[in-house]
Amino acid sequence: MKREPLLVSACLLGYACRYDGKSVPAPLPDGLFDRYRPIPVCPELAGGLSLPRPPAEIGADGEVRTEKGRSVTREYREGAERTLALARSLGCRKALLKEKSPSCGVHRIHDGSFSRRTVPGRGVTAALLAENGIAVFSEEEADKL
Repeated sequence: MKREPLLVSACLLGYACRYDGKSVPAPLPDGLFDRYRPIPVCPELAGGLSLPRPPAEIGADGEVRTEKGRSVTREYREGAERTLALARSLGCRKALLKEKSPSCGVHRIHDGSFSRRTVPGRGVTAALLAENGIAVFSEEEADKL
């Protein structure tokens, strides 16, 4: 049986690529990768950001900034574009992404105040993938895949 390619936030798979150089492995449903071939992605690294890197959040104006106010919007957009190009090249129709991330947040993102508060919204990559017909799911929805 040929497995469908599935973009997956690399940090969910145990890759240490989060802003702080850590991973956030998620408990994923048994048999998920019997049906899907995981394609690990980290849009932030793909956009040229370092590891580790300062945390960043999306502000009310849509700009992605570090806590010190440095704009990293260009890097986030570049990473999103490269992730979309990868998805298209591999025929990915679905993505499993890290909730609350400024790149990968599917339903919620941090509010831009660096206070740990979240608001409804999508990360840069999740939004671009969805706009281009790729179904996006958070790790909290992995059982829907």
